[in-house]
Amino acid sequence: MDPVRTPFSLLAERWQPSAAMVRRATFAALVMSVVIVVTGGAVRLTASGLGCSTWPRCTPESLTPTPEMGYYGIVEFTNRMLTYVLSAAVGWAILAARCHRPWRRSLTKLGWAQFWLVMSNAVLGGITVLTGLNPYTVALHMIAAMALVWVALLMWERAKEGDAAPKLAVARPIHQLSYVLVTVIGLLVAAGTLVTGAGHHPGTPRDNKIVPRIPLDYDRLAQFHADFAFISVGLTIAMIFVFAAIKAPQPAKSRTKELLAVLLLQGVLGFIQYFTDAPELMVGLHMLGASLTWIAALRIPLALRTRKAEDTPEKLPTQAPQTAAV
Repeated sequence: MDPVRTPFSLLAERWQPSAAMVRRATFAALVMSVVIVVTGGAVRLTASGLGCSTWPRCTPESLTPTPEMGYYGIVEFTNRMLTYVLSAAVGWAILAARCHRPWRRSLTKLGWAQFWLVMSNAVLGGITVLTGLNPYTVALHMIAAMALVWVALLMWERAKEGDAAPKLAVARPIHQLSYVLVTVIGLLVAAGTLVTGAGHHPGTPRDNKIVPRIPLDYDRLAQFHADFAFISVGLTIAMIFVFAAIKAPQPAKSRTKELLAVLLLQGVLGFIQYFTDAPELMVGLHMLGASLTWIAALRIPLALRTRKAEDTPEKLPTQAPQTAAV
């Protein structure tokens, strides 16, 4: 019985991208996942969160912003349009992974996971607008964006590896410790969304009293966020010493030092924005730093194991030809 032919399989018969092109496609999807985090933050920081009054249209009567909406409508609508650029980058990654030979199903699945995360986050963004920038949906919107960054990074890293079962390069407790570090960094990012939800930038002009805020003390939340930052820095320094003691792979050592550098830079930005009443530019840089911190942390466990190409079945020993029965 012939296999089912789909548009993807037909395309794969005519186009087989190189492994280098697959890596470029997955990297483009990763870059766009970070860009959409930064531009989403720009919408909030320019007070354009309700620049389009509804979703999926910009106004009940118009798909695009009207002249009366001015600058705020343009900023919000531009961010919505960038979702299509992100979708195109993810689509390219999916097609490149599907058409590459040999076909790696695991890589293609990661591409489709990105696609559904983009779609769900677009819906969540619409809910955020329809709920008048509820701070909890805004926080979920940011966390979902970080989940997209996670999957995009994993696809890019996997594009440089094989599909064989992973083999740890360090003892299992050390590998598990790296995931503890990732968890702490994830909590650090999540705590940052709470600070934003109670902070100085609700997403609309400051004289707009309609947008709700998280009813918690801003200073206490900022201190809570800073505490996680101190824990993250301490754990990262500990990991550096552990990796030096056990002679961990060099990529893992380098990535841990990169994480420490990003964390320290984030700390400086965080203290500056706290003591300068959170200027928009500093907050925007801090959001970019949050994405880079998350990426740096996620890359560490990936450097502690190896994946080679799938083993090919061993050839059976050659048998002597049998004499046909007379």
